[in-house]
Formats: sequence, structure tokens, C-alpha cells
Amino acid sequence: MNSEDALLLLKRTPPFTFVDETVLRTIALEMSPAFYPKGHTILRQNGPAAEHLNIVVSGAAKVFVRTNEGEEVLVDYRAGGDFFGLLSFACGDIARDTIVAAEDTTCFLVKRETVLGLLKTNAAFADFCFRTRLKRLVDMTYREIRDRTLMYGGGDKLLFTNILGDLATKKVITASEDATIREAAEIMADRGISSLVLVDSHGYPSGMITDRDLRSKVIAKGRDIAGRVGEIMSVAIIKSDSRDYCFEALLKMMRYNIHHLLVVEKGELRGIITGHDLMLLQGTSPLSIAREIESQDTIDGLVPASRKTSKIITLLIREGAKAGHITRIMTEINDRLLKKILEITESKMGTPPVGYCWIVFGSEGRKEQTFKTDQDNAIIYEDPEGDGGEATAYFSEFAVHMRDALARCGFPPCSADYMASNPKWRQPLSAWKKYFASWIHSPTPEAVLQSLIFFDFRPVHGNALLAEQLRAYLGRVIKDNDLFLAHMAAVVLQNRPPLGFFGGFSREKKGVHRGTFDIKINGISPIIDAARLSALEMGVYQSSTLARFMELKDRAGTISPFCNELEQAFEFLMSVRLRHQFRQMEAGVDPDNYVDPDELGILEKCQLKEAFQFVLSVQEAIRRKYRASMIE
Repeated sequence: MNSEDALLLLKRTPPFTFVDETVLRTIALEMSPAFYPKGHTILRQNGPAAEHLNIVVSGAAKVFVRTNEGEEVLVDYRAGGDFFGLLSFACGDIARDTIVAAEDTTCFLVKRETVLGLLKTNAAFADFCFRTRLKRLVDMTYREIRDRTLMYGGGDKLLFTNILGDLATKKVITASEDATIREAAEIMADRGISSLVLVDSHGYPSGMITDRDLRSKVIAKGRDIAGRVGEIMSVAIIKSDSRDYCFEALLKMMRYNIHHLLVVEKGELRGIITGHDLMLLQGTSPLSIAREIESQDTIDGLVPASRKTSKIITLLIREGAKAGHITRIMTEINDRLLKKILEITESKMGTPPVGYCWIVFGSEGRKEQTFKTDQDNAIIYEDPEGDGGEATAYFSEFAVHMRDALARCGFPPCSADYMASNPKWRQPLSAWKKYFASWIHSPTPEAVLQSLIFFDFRPVHGNALLAEQLRAYLGRVIKDNDLFLAHMAAVVLQNRPPLGFFGGFSREKKGVHRGTFDIKINGISPIIDAARLSALEMGVYQSSTLARFMELKDRAGTISPFCNELEQAFEFLMSVRLRHQFRQMEAGVDPDNYVDPDELGILEKCQLKEAFQFVLSVQEAIRRKYRASMIE
């Protein structure tokens, strides 16, 4: 690579994209290449700090720390376009982590002095480095990562710090799809395996058979075992990349109700992982609970399984999982539980007279539910012919059964009665459209409040097309309706982050929560509200806050330039809230949202203030956009 190639590399590598080209040309002339063979230790934890910033051109580097118990905890992977070594520059004269070449890796080196100079003189360069790169550690300090195994013992593996390539069985047994069923079964018996990957004439995976296939498709059907095994294989192969974390495989197995998952690398088969592997990875597995839920056919049978979900959250928090990862897994479990309750209720009452869709909203609608909260649900059903009396009677009884069943499974009724058991919230599609239109065209305080609640709706069971038709209608009615959006902005700006005039925390002055602040109302909710407002503004149909940020960052919305930082702030605040509630539950106290900042570490306090300051700046941008102060 000559200096022009080096210059081109710098131009497309943030944060050097913020540096003047004249300066970049000087840096390019000073850059030198480095090659690290697979397995080479580039930096060693507690060893000398890096002398250069390494920009990865090809290959990949694995970043990890070693705990007090001697266990490796994966922090990150750095591939083409990424860099490493900055943490050494920022944190002193020793390396805070170990970096090993995960494969043959080529880097270009930028002198340490050059990077330090840019950090001091180029604000945009420094802002990117410290906000975007170092904020990857926003949910915990390195000390917490090293010490967290003490919370649950050093023998467990970590679901969120192990990648599939490290866990998957490397030697995958395969057979030709043209082999006979007998031959395939003999291979499985001889090798003691429960699944067999089948390949086509070119050697590429074309399907899979399992013990279950042999039982259900061969023995139960009396099929000739001399027949071609390709005729009974499962053609739709679910697979994951070798660099995915194990929790991603867990989600896929739960979502598709499968027990085996192929692991690929650059499209080629590299291994296989089973549900048993993941269950061994951790003590109480979300997979085992999901399967226990699936096996039940009564509400009585679901109650014990539903009680185990809190144990899953406890396990995930102890493993140091990100808040977003926890909510994704809990959404899968709670959705499965809810669908099962609906199926059981349907089987008792018979087929509904018209098609319907069960929707959820609030934190459940945003896929942000963790510890069980109260019920927030409704029913949309097809517009019936005639007076609709049969549909009204059916769904009235149906909704009451659902309310009581959910309560038995640990979801208490909503105190504000935002449930399908309330006749107002079980309506045909035409009635829901009238609700939405009236709220938008007449934005009274009550209408805006109901919009904040219901516009985060998400279909869970039934005819999802009804929900999508309602969402599309919402998009049409709200398009360019700046008056409604301004009223919504005025309401969402009422919850301000708890920062005082001089930058200190604003705390409760009296009562049982004296000295604390409500991290949900004054920290997390403003971010959720900003994401919802901007999503409505830009016609984004996602209901999840993080999913909204993913779509909004590429749009020209009010908060689009801030989405990356808002995502990090949201993850951090959710993490603080979850760990606060976890400590309360461990102490036998009912969890709440009142956090005492004096119980946090110095780094967390700084990050908390920075997150709150950023939310304030976003709220100010919204205020300027809608001039909300004129209608408050």
C-alpha cells in the first residue's frame, strides 16, 4: 500500500474522516504496515500500552479481559475499518485488555503521538473516539467485567461473551442427500449424533434430518427405509454466523422452535450447535422454559413455567447482559407464554366468529419488558356483518378469560383498565380507526395521553394484517399533521432529566424516596418519547425504541443526528435501572425506579450525567422544531 492508498484508507475510517486532508496526507506518509498471524497476542492485559493505533485492513482481532478467576471475557471483535489501541492512550501506560489476532490480520499503524495530538486539537475527532468507541463500555466498567464472575461463581460460561465459533461442534458429520434413509440412520447411530447434515452433489448443505424426523416421518408413517433420505430432510436450514454471540442462536432456536443450528463462516459450514449445548452453557436456560411453555395445554400447567421467567432475568443480569439483549430474550419468552394462553382460551371457547388480532402496547408493545408488569392489551377484530352481536358476546367472554389467566401467570390487571376486558379496548377495525383519527384531529390532553399509550401497539397473535392495516391508517392520518405532533411534543417534554442548575443531580427532597430520582420517568421515558415522536414524524412503523433508532438514523428527522448517542444512553439507563431492581429483589424488596446516585461508582455517575445532558439537548432540539412552549 502506497501513501495514496493509505490516504484513501484514512478518509474512509472514522474518526479520521473529520481530519483535514492536508493533515491526513502527513499522517499517511508516516503510517507503517503490520502483519499479525492468527493467534498472535498484539496487546496483553496489564502489559505495556500500545505504541500505535492499529487500523484493521483485513482479518480480525479479538478483544477480551481476564477475570480474577482466570476466565476470559470477550469484549469485542475488531475487523476491517475498525481500530484498536485507543484505550491504552486514554487510560494510562498499561493495556486494559488483551488483543489477539483471531485470523491472519493486516493493520496500518498510526503513531501514538499523532493520535494524542488529534485528540487535543480536533474536537470532532475526539468526540467520535470517546463517545462512539469508549461508550461501548457504557453499561459497566472493566472492573465490573473482571469481578462479575464472583456474583455467580467462576464455573459458568457466559451466554453473551461466547461466540458460536468457539462453542459449536467443529467436525460436522454429513451425508449425501442421495443416500438411503437406512444409511443415514446407521451413520447417526454409529456416530451417536441426533442430527445429520445432508449435502448436495457440490458438497453444500442442502438439508438436515434429526431423530425426530426418523420417528415422525419414517417409523410413524411406515416409510421404506430404502428410500432416498433427501425426501424426508428439512430443506429450510436455519443458520448463524460463527461470530454471532450464543444468545443470538438462542433467540433463533426459540423463534423457529428448532433444536439444531448450523454455524457458517463466509457462507461455508463450520460447525453445528444444539439446544443442549446452550443449556449446558448456563444453568437455567430460556430454551428450557420456552419448551416447557410449549408443552403445556392448560393454564394450570403454565403457571409454574411462568414463575421461572424472573429467574432468567436474574441469570442474564448476573451474566452482565446488555439491557437490549435481556429485553429481546424476555420478549420471546413472554410472547410465547401469551400465545399459549390465547391458544388454550380459544380451544375452550371455540373458533371466534370473526378474525381478530391480539395486540399489546406499553413496554410490552415496545419489546422492552423485563420484570413482569401489569397487563396492557387490546383486541382488533374484523368488522362483522349485521349488528355484530355474536362477535361482541364472544370477545367479551374471551377477554375476561384472558385477563384472569394472565393474572394467574403473574401479570396483574392494569390499574387504569387499558385491557381487552374493557369494552372500549376490544373493537372492530373501523372503530379503532375512528379512535386514532379523533385523537389526532382533536389533540386534547386525554387524547394525547392515549396516543402515547396505544401508538406503541404490536400484534402478538391472530390476524396480524388487522394490526398492519391500522398502522398504515395511522401513518396516513398523522402525515404532515404538525399540530398534533406539537401537542405530543409539549407533553413528552414535561419529563426532564434530573439535573440541577449547576450540573448536579436533582433529587427527591422528602418522603420515602428522599435523595433519589426516578430513572424511568425522568431518564428513560424522555428517550422513549423522543423516539416515538420522531417515528411518527417520519412514518417509521417500528414500535421498539432501539428499532426506531436504527431506522431513524438514516432519515432526516428531528433526532436522526442523535440516534447513535441516544441508543447508547438508552442502553446505559436501562442497565442502571435493571441492576438497581435486581439488587432490590436480592434484598427482598419490591423493585422500583428510584435510584440513589450515591450508590453508583464514579464512572457510572459521570456517564449518567452525560446521558442526561444529552437527553436535555435532544429535548431542546424537539422544542425548537415544534415550538412546544407556545402551546404548553
